Amino acid sequence: MVMAGILLIALLIPLLAVVLDSPPARALATRLEGKAPGLEGAGDADRMAALEAEVQRLSDQVGQLEEESRFLRRLLDERPRRSGLGPGEPTAGG
Repeated sequence: MVMAGILLIALLIPLLAVVLDSPPARALATRLEGKAPGLEGAGDADRMAALEAEVQRLSDQVGQLEEESRFLRRLLDERPRRSGLGPGEPTAGG
């Protein structure tokens, strides 16, 4: 009987840890602490503006890379095709 109780507790500890680490449990803990997850402070607005500027910069850079890639592809497609090696010339010694 005592062994069954110990085994039950040993099995419930990891289960409780998984439940408490779940997203709903974290949301409940945040709400109980009094922090509203959707509210932005002044620092958050600055971070958001910086992130938007960085996203815009990266988007511009991706556009430039796409343009360069198209240009290089066009150059490779338009270059004259060479057939393999031509016939060799006999050497003087052989």
